[in-house]
Amino acid sequence: MNQLEQLKQYTTVVADTGDFQSIKAYAPQDATTNPSLILKAVQKDEYKPLLEKAVRDNPGASIGTIVDHLLIAFGTEILKYVPGRVSTEIDAALSFDTEGNVAKGRELIALYEKAGIPRERVLIKIASTWEGIRASEILEKEGIRTNMTLLFSLCQAVACGEAGSQLISPFVGRIYDWYKKSTGTDYQGAEDPGVQSVKRIYNYYRTHGYKTEVMGASFRNTSQILELAGCDLLTISPDLLQKLADTTGGVERKLSVETAAADAPAKIAIDEKTFRFMLNEDAMGTEKLAEGIRAFVADAGKLKQMIAALR
Repeated sequence: MNQLEQLKQYTTVVADTGDFQSIKAYAPQDATTNPSLILKAVQKDEYKPLLEKAVRDNPGASIGTIVDHLLIAFGTEILKYVPGRVSTEIDAALSFDTEGNVAKGRELIALYEKAGIPRERVLIKIASTWEGIRASEILEKEGIRTNMTLLFSLCQAVACGEAGSQLISPFVGRIYDWYKKSTGTDYQGAEDPGVQSVKRIYNYYRTHGYKTEVMGASFRNTSQILELAGCDLLTISPDLLQKLADTTGGVERKLSVETAAADAPAKIAIDEKTFRFMLNEDAMGTEKLAEGIRAFVADAGKLKQMIAALR
């Protein structure tokens, strides 16, 4: 049995791509998208028709509206290949706008439901800013499930758990990148700061009774993935899914509810002041959150330029 099949015994495997063919090949439970992945997909010949159709079917609509229809087109298509859920991301330009995130989340779910997709099969991705987390809290109470992304710090995870977010996506690889750049150390295995961050969050949630799902994301190598075997979910790019599928050798469960309490941080009382101070004290978390928002906004801008050129 290859490592991918073994991993699936402990963890729900999610495909981190907008490429339907990759999703079909690796048979994941769920799939996640973001502006960067959608931009990458629509530059391929096989996916350009989806972009062209979104433009053609919405004459006179704003570019933002066309982007929404494109996201739903991708999500609807992806759901033909996965039995579970698809994550669709809100424009990161709304990262500090609670009302804007809530309105956009409602709009996207309405478009999915109009396309015949029940809201239970969709996760609305929102940046894990204080404002984004407040939006998640509102949407969850309306039965709109959220996936909190761009998550780098324990304080973000605690706030999402308190808000009742369905799922969080702590970014392993981007944390690793920051520490490798700042220290010059190429971390391996359990010493990887990104791996340690997800373990800390998982143990915190399972020890203190939070129901929010933990989905490790943004991997740089299969070692990071295997160190998190047992995490609720792991979202993995097609190239790393292929490496796991091509590799034999044992996969050991590293995270479990039974062992969580032995290595869990003490309970944290979180409010806005505490959240902002804790995040500010975490240079890596502060920098990677800001950088991630800028990068997603930039790629969303490129997507909008492609749409404008087709009108």
